[in-house]
Amino acid sequence: MTTSIIILAAGQGKRMNSALPKVLQPLAGRPLLRHVIEGSRAVGADDICVVYGHGGDEVRAVFEGENIRWALQAEQLGTGHAVQQAMAGTPDGNRVLVLYGDVPLLRPQTLIRLFSSCGHDEVGVLTVDMDDAFGYGRIIREDGAVIKSIEERDATDAEKAITEANTGVMCAPAARLKNWLGRLSNNNSQGEYYLTDVLAMAVADGVVVHGVMTDNQAEVMGVNDKKQLADAERALQRRLVDALMEEGVTFADPARVDIRGELKCGRDVFIDVNAVFEGSVILGDNTKVESNNLVRDSNIGASNIIHSNCHIEGATTGNACEIGPFSRLRPGAELANNVKIGNFVEVKKSTIADGSKVNHLTYIGDAVIGSGVNIGAGTITCNYDGANKHQTIIGDGVFIGSGVELVAPVEIGKGATIGAGSTISKSAPEGKLTLGRARQVTVPGWKPPIKKK
Repeated sequence: MTTSIIILAAGQGKRMNSALPKVLQPLAGRPLLRHVIEGSRAVGADDICVVYGHGGDEVRAVFEGENIRWALQAEQLGTGHAVQQAMAGTPDGNRVLVLYGDVPLLRPQTLIRLFSSCGHDEVGVLTVDMDDAFGYGRIIREDGAVIKSIEERDATDAEKAITEANTGVMCAPAARLKNWLGRLSNNNSQGEYYLTDVLAMAVADGVVVHGVMTDNQAEVMGVNDKKQLADAERALQRRLVDALMEEGVTFADPARVDIRGELKCGRDVFIDVNAVFEGSVILGDNTKVESNNLVRDSNIGASNIIHSNCHIEGATTGNACEIGPFSRLRPGAELANNVKIGNFVEVKKSTIADGSKVNHLTYIGDAVIGSGVNIGAGTITCNYDGANKHQTIIGDGVFIGSGVELVAPVEIGKGATIGAGSTISKSAPEGKLTLGRARQVTVPGWKPPIKKK
């Protein structure tokens, strides 16, 4: 029997007070719905259907080109009605798992446990024991077996005292589910068609309903407002950091780091406070990331030191490099081994070979820099002529003095020295000192400007 997963994502999310649809609100750098879809794929679903409504065009555009079936819920008439919209394209022989676009922290292993708890012709519902179950439907059992779920608004005082809550996540055989959905009534305080009423129908039809309880309240939390979004963010960050610590990564403070994508670390990596990792980031063995750094879509080699307050994006480094403080590596920055990038240095779309140093207050763009090069403070590769970018090539062993402008396209020969304060617009020969300074003059009769009143 194959699996269809139906994700309910049609809600408006008024409590978010945002123009962005609720299921597109960012959690760890990705939309809430993205987390749900990826979790469902980990279960091995053959068919994923998203029921959409509010902000539908915007939601669909984010997932354009992906293997997702879409079903429109034009009117918001309850969860049962929402699932009905997806059932027309769901094969009768499939097993259906119902998830929610605003419940992003469900772990695949929990969903697999729910599946394995019941046979192909049985029903499973995910429950959670809560200290305060206010607002949740309550699971009603007899002799340990689930017989129904009752919504908060329709519950008696005795039923409200029950602490086992219905998460709404359930699995059921498709053919039976279609039948039960067709028999739903909206005779309740909300005037809606409740999906949870299916449980009592299943019991009435002699179908066994298995209640599977999760031991983790955080993974079933719904996200309906910005406070709950922040709570989910911290819960997910703690989960991600815990997994990395189990692999041997050291965090100065596990509560003060953000992983917005995928972070892979080698052995004995140290990460200080307020580090942010976005996209796909790799940190090699023995690399140290100091405080207040942003690293995005970059591959950092072994034994690197990233000093405080750096911004690194789309960069790669070899081993034993030292970066920062206050450095910026932009997309296309490629450092070899033992490269030093110092304070207030920006590198963009350039390769820097082994042992070269760019220590202070420098811009390197569209350049190829050889090994053992020393670039002095205040050097600029003038790579843009107002219309096109041009390349600067610097050979091995070059020494460039402070305050130099290299006007591309230009090539500095191997072992050359460029005098401080030079503007170099023509190729400099190997092994020689090249200067490009204007003749110094003193202007007679000059007077400083006076500030206008």
